[in-house]
Amino acid sequence: MYKKLIIASSIASGVFGISSQANAEETIFVGHLADMSGPTAFVGKPYADGVRDSLAYINSHGGISGTKLEYETIDYAYKVPQAIASYKKWQSRKNMVAMQGWGTADTEALISFAAKDQTPVFSASYSGHLTDPKGLNPNTKKPAPYNFFYGASYSDSCRGLVQWAAKDWQAKGAKGKPKFTHIGANHPFPNAPKAACAEYATELGFEVQPAVVISMKPGDFKAQCLSLKSSGTNYGYIGNLGGSVQSLIKSCNTVGTEIQFMSNIWGGDKLVFKAAGEGIKDYIFPTMTPFWTDEVPGMKLVREISKMSDSSGSEERLHHYIRGVCSTFFMKESMEWAKANGGVTGENVKKGMYAQKNWVPKGLEGVCLAATWTPEDHRGINQVNIYKGNFNGGDIRVEKADQVTLERRVDWLGY
Repeated sequence: MYKKLIIASSIASGVFGISSQANAEETIFVGHLADMSGPTAFVGKPYADGVRDSLAYINSHGGISGTKLEYETIDYAYKVPQAIASYKKWQSRKNMVAMQGWGTADTEALISFAAKDQTPVFSASYSGHLTDPKGLNPNTKKPAPYNFFYGASYSDSCRGLVQWAAKDWQAKGAKGKPKFTHIGANHPFPNAPKAACAEYATELGFEVQPAVVISMKPGDFKAQCLSLKSSGTNYGYIGNLGGSVQSLIKSCNTVGTEIQFMSNIWGGDKLVFKAAGEGIKDYIFPTMTPFWTDEVPGMKLVREISKMSDSSGSEERLHHYIRGVCSTFFMKESMEWAKANGGVTGENVKKGMYAQKNWVPKGLEGVCLAATWTPEDHRGINQVNIYKGNFNGGDIRVEKADQVTLERRVDWLGY
């Protein structure tokens, strides 16, 4: 059901008596990059499902004020050359208006293409490098005027976790400086917040240890866990996800590493808890949406969107899926603004992202956090909700541990 949707031809051939006016129905094209078979597929598939279900739902409910979305999902398996090739194909052959993207390495590689082509890219990378549209911060590697994402940046999430850790250290009555270590692959995704978060940890009084490198793939990480043990690290930020995280937890339990793990937003979900089992204790991770079973007004719409690929409505979605919904619906409403203000072009969709303040897509109240983007600052959200999870005899217990609102410091823009 997720094949490319060619509205004009499918309607014309599939509905008896359709008028010639419908055949000429206006469509706009949205490219969708997803990792459903590569190293981040563990979370890439549920996020992609959220995007695809949302695109289908939007079309089934009138499109963009009557304009239907033509879209195509490409599984690029987390390979940057394939992502660039797909982007170029969509630009040259489909006149792409906007793209729903995925990873950090490919999104950062496409910054200049998107700016030149005036094509908004709504990524699932929350790299802080994507938040400075005008290159105002001297630390910004490259201005990213057409990049947007739903959620706090990896850097801000890590800063929020470090704030929580500082309070946790005090609450425990511990003495001396707590030690902090970044743990992850030497790859743009885990590395995105490394320098920024280490700086902030130092600012808050942590003793920052040398980063510990572990593969994005599952493996035996006992040697790295012994390094963490010997350094006396108290708080470890995990930059990886999926099987790599599970291996890390099991390896550290095996060698007896006493450490408080704190993961990035992709490193904490029910699948991780199920796989890690009893070995996972007081695991800290951030979220940007409620969970599937939470009763907030906007979950009614999320559950209707979910039925686009699960008509029974019985499949429980991860919070990664819900972020895909939010990303797509922010894009939808910026497109609606564009249509009412000169037409749905990439440049107008970008302007639509600036048209509202403290903005939640209609129908998703309580699901998507209120966001504000400006021409000078693409940190749409600076709120970090922090949860603690445990696996108790097969029962997964997740409870809210803290909520942190980060300052919009000028020196943190793009970083």
